[in-house]
Amino acid sequence: MAFFKDPGFQDRIKLAAEAKQKALEKLRNKAPVDEAVVAERLAAKAARDAREAEKRAAKIAERQAALEEKAARKAAAIAAAAPKPPPKLATAAEMKAARDARYAARKANRK
Repeated sequence: MAFFKDPGFQDRIKLAAEAKQKALEKLRNKAPVDEAVVAERLAAKAARDAREAEKRAAKIAERQAALEEKAARKAAAIAAAAPKPPPKLATAAEMKAARDARYAARKANRK
């Protein structure tokens, strides 16, 4: 019957060193980066970012125009619904004449 044996400290160090060596070999064997491909990718990303920024700006402008239109309609509705002030009598003499006319009308109604 075989018993499981925990790896010792030296075994763990050896395994870690082997893993590190494998990672370094993998990195060394990697193909070099082609500058033309990198430049092409950067140009494509810049174009994509510009299109997205343009779309965002158009959407913001559209929202702003809708808000302004809504505010204009609301202001027009408020202005239309506002009560009109009654015409004012220009002078004290006109006010006295109007009061006298009302008094005369009441007096005529009593008879």
